[in-house]
Amino acid sequence: MKIQLSDHFSYSRLMRFTLPSIGTMVFTSIYGVVDGFFVSNFAGKTPFAAVNLIMPFLIIIGTVGYMFGSGGTAVVSKTFGEGDPARANRYFSLFIYFAAALGVVFATAGIVFIRPISVLLGAEGALLENCVVYARIILAALPFYILQFIFQSFFVAAEKPQIGFVVTVLSGVTNMVLDAVLVILLPQEHKLAGAAVATAMSQVVGGVIPLFYFAHKNSSILRLGRTAFDAKIILKACVNGSSEFMSSVSMSFVSMLYNKQLLKYAGENGVAAYGVMMYVSMIFSAAFNGYTIGTAPVIGYHDGAGDHDELRGLLRKSLALTGTFAVSMVAAAELFALPLAQIFVGYDASLTSLTVSGFRIFALSFFFMGFAIFGSGFFTALNDGITSAVISFLRTLVFQMAAILILPAIWGIEGIWISIVAAELMAVVLTGIFLVRKREKYHYS
Repeated sequence: MKIQLSDHFSYSRLMRFTLPSIGTMVFTSIYGVVDGFFVSNFAGKTPFAAVNLIMPFLIIIGTVGYMFGSGGTAVVSKTFGEGDPARANRYFSLFIYFAAALGVVFATAGIVFIRPISVLLGAEGALLENCVVYARIILAALPFYILQFIFQSFFVAAEKPQIGFVVTVLSGVTNMVLDAVLVILLPQEHKLAGAAVATAMSQVVGGVIPLFYFAHKNSSILRLGRTAFDAKIILKACVNGSSEFMSSVSMSFVSMLYNKQLLKYAGENGVAAYGVMMYVSMIFSAAFNGYTIGTAPVIGYHDGAGDHDELRGLLRKSLALTGTFAVSMVAAAELFALPLAQIFVGYDASLTSLTVSGFRIFALSFFFMGFAIFGSGFFTALNDGITSAVISFLRTLVFQMAAILILPAIWGIEGIWISIVAAELMAVVLTGIFLVRKREKYHYS
């Protein structure tokens, strides 16, 4: 039975509707992890460290798609809730065209300036050359990467999250197959480039298929068509999505800071160990992000329709589900810390030991992470981009920067792993304060 944005959502209906979005985000993270597995085990420790060093920058410029996806979905969903589908489709088309154009501009600039950017991040020698080779290939596919991001959100708004999941699977399989072929079979000096080509081609698949789907007649409520430039609505989407943009940019910036601290306290091994934790964290946080993306159009629709009872129920059910996910994730992370480390860096005993000990501390952050992610996304869906941005800004930048600069001075490298836990805990407290203070304005109390 088809689930529509206007439906009443029980726990089971909510899970059925959001499961494809969760699967989409988790699978996207998994094939990113597979990329890291092949680079680490077949290209070597230095190329693996190079990927982890330059990846935060690549994520920052790709986050434009995430911003227009989350922020634009809130605008489009609310417009549907207000009963104006024609206007909603014009907005949808504008967001897609504008984001793709930005992708071309950013890709060109990135390719030109990637070497000085890599130096700024601390790369030198072989590490620097590996960063440049990998990044330039990835940047060539940046417009498709941005489209892949934005369509992940809009498939949900189109009431077709299952198609978004299928596209993600096709993109992921492309990456995995090409990784296995190119990284394993190419000569040692070209293995890193092969991994980059595999990732770039997967992004092309993830961006082009939805473009064709929405450009032609389809069974969803969204269709690409003619539109007109509207600076005001572009700004509205940017403000709405600023929290998601800030979150990704801040997390990437903080990752660079983590890498600099790790180079100081543990050298290249520290960067590699942190890379493993980031890959696993990507999968776990992807489940929270996927659930938030899946619920956002529903929240936006019912807010636009003025259905406050449904809005209240969605918040209550979402907090309960987030808590259940959180406990399960911490348990899984503690149980599988060693085998996960061995998958990536089992060839180096000291690196494996460092990764396991750090990950057992780092994993405690999953207790708190989901609540802050959902809280920020909840306000984005309500078109309250300012509140959402404040939560994301403090959570992903201010709290983490303070922790990563202060705690290692007290506890050494253990302080680096504790930093993420402390930052997520502070973010949950902040999220709770905003949910309480905004309850009367949005009528979900």
